[in-house]
Amino acid sequence: MTPSPRRKQPSFSLAQKDGELDALVQATDHRTLALWAIDCAGRVLHLFEEKFPGDPRPRTALTVCREWTDSGEFSMAVIRTASLDAHAAARDAGKDSPACSAARAAGQAAATAHVRTHAPGAALYARQAVFRTAAAEDTGTAVAAERDWQVRHLRSLREHEKS
Repeated sequence: MTPSPRRKQPSFSLAQKDGELDALVQATDHRTLALWAIDCAGRVLHLFEEKFPGDPRPRTALTVCREWTDSGEFSMAVIRTASLDAHAAARDAGKDSPACSAARAAGQAAATAHVRTHAPGAALYARQAVFRTAAAEDTGTAVAAERDWQVRHLRSLREHEKS
């Protein structure tokens, strides 16, 4: 009996280019991008917390970033520690896991308080977490739905920014 050929596992690239989303990000203020990054990461945070219920690092990263968006007060030491701690949690979660991607999304969200260009990283890692939870035949649909939500949500936040 001949073994069946192995099916190649679908992969997810973090180096994706998305002109529509890139343009929205460019046209959005720093605080609004941080709120969006928090929301993107928050949608997948449960994937980390279900696997590691006693580890608060990714949630703390989102809380620290939210404190900055609410107060405008910035402490580089606090932001940096929260972001790096979330990324350490990602490493502890194991490579190529949804929990790892969710923790990385939180780390990127927190880093957005320092540099606005981290916001798309939070969105991409959230999509990667969705990719890693979807059945192989449904990954494209699941990731597209998450990306569509992200675009709609950023547009909505921008509308509130204007009012």
